[in-house]
Amino acid sequence: QVQLVESGGGLVQAGGSLKLHCVASRSTFSIHVMGWYRQPPGKQRELVARVSDGGITYYVNSVKGRFTISRDGAKNTVYLQMNRLKPRDTTVYYCWGMGDCWGQGTPVTVSS
Repeated sequence: QVQLVESGGGLVQAGGSLKLHCVASRSTFSIHVMGWYRQPPGKQRELVARVSDGGITYYVNSVKGRFTISRDGAKNTVYLQMNRLKPRDTTVYYCWGMGDCWGQGTPVTVSS
């Protein structure tokens, strides 16, 4: 089972940016789809964005135009660039890989 380790979360003011990193413990070549989830307080974990090994992306409506997901196979890394952050984006973000691989999460706090 591949291990996923996230970083890049933190505290930012509304309108600011953060870039999340997810590094895999081995090659992500065989992980066809990777993505980011988040779990707002009191709500179910939701898919934020995902990217296939062919570069096909998907975004939940609430982040379209603000977030960009990308992956670098050579570095076994998936990124989530988050721009124009809003207070409602505050929560823990989890890296995910097809095959039910999960990271421990990185917290994001957006102050108003």
